[in-house]
Amino acid sequence: MAPAASTLPSLAAELDGGADVGLNPETLVRRAKQRRQILDMTGVSYVIDGLLLLIYAYIGTIPISIPLAFTACGLVSVSVYIALSESNINDRFRDHYFVVQQSSVSLLILLGFAYLAPQVGFMFLCTLFIVYGFSSLRSTPRQTALAWTMAAIGVAALFLATHKPISLPVATPIERFATMLVFITILGRCMFIGIFSSSLRASLYRSGQQLREAYRRIEELAELDELTGSFNRRCIMKLLDDEIARAQRNGNPCSVALIDLDWFKHINDTFGHPTGDEVLRTFAITVFANIRAVDKFGRYGGEEFLLILPDSTDAAAERSLDRLRAIVAELDWSAFSPGMTVTISAGVAMLKPGETPDAILARADSALYAAKEGGRNRVARA
Repeated sequence: MAPAASTLPSLAAELDGGADVGLNPETLVRRAKQRRQILDMTGVSYVIDGLLLLIYAYIGTIPISIPLAFTACGLVSVSVYIALSESNINDRFRDHYFVVQQSSVSLLILLGFAYLAPQVGFMFLCTLFIVYGFSSLRSTPRQTALAWTMAAIGVAALFLATHKPISLPVATPIERFATMLVFITILGRCMFIGIFSSSLRASLYRSGQQLREAYRRIEELAELDELTGSFNRRCIMKLLDDEIARAQRNGNPCSVALIDLDWFKHINDTFGHPTGDEVLRTFAITVFANIRAVDKFGRYGGEEFLLILPDSTDAAAERSLDRLRAIVAELDWSAFSPGMTVTISAGVAMLKPGETPDAILARADSALYAAKEGGRNRVARA
């Protein structure tokens, strides 16, 4: 049960972007890798914009200091976030991508250079789409609203609080060519964000599947006895309550059987506990192979088991148990250890009108006691 249980916190935190709440190293590495991918792509985007700005600088639209300073500012900001990510500082926070912080820094850089180089201001404003495209991959509704508000304030300040002529340079053929490249590369990067978003969704879907499988496995383990694979006591008692309620509601018969492996302590003492465990497992497998799909079988305690037989009278249940008793007795138990024999005793009781689970179990237990007193390897009916 431990592997499935230990998977849950890390998967759940990965799905909701939670802080480090005991994440396993594999999950931390995977999260750091995803952050690094986004930061690397952000750095590449700055380099692409820097190269495009160099074209404008080459033809004299802007001074050469603009592309150099812009690229330097972008790469320095990316480097800082990479350093934080590699040191695992990010994992201390719920938003380990630092969505608002990164988008805010990029916003300041882009609006700052739109102010400093309004001749190509359109390019910086277009790049905002790339920034917020990346941010939208991991932002919550609250973060989205906050980032949009800051962007709206920044753009409004640029347009309304200054008189900078934000331009689209198309005066010469080379400028038109450079501007065309700006639009083409921005469109390409927007499409790439879509592809990357699809891969993230696929990754989240796989993580969700793993999470559901882990929950299913835990629920299954919580219901089953680890040694025999039958229902554990808590689960079989709940099933007994359900079957009794159903039988009393519909007026159908319902029988139960308490089954005990004869002289099981002697088997453990003589052949060893590992052999005793194998006997219990083999017995459980034999029962599963010889009961109906509607029957419920669980470990009641130690070497004692409870079998619930819905829609069965005590006579029908007694016949079923006697057939099962004969099958168990005829198995070749000497395969485990020479000279070994295993038999079972069982007590069968049919539900009476208004009877409680404790009452029918007490009657089945009395019948089991009678079967033992009668010499074991037999079935008694209450």
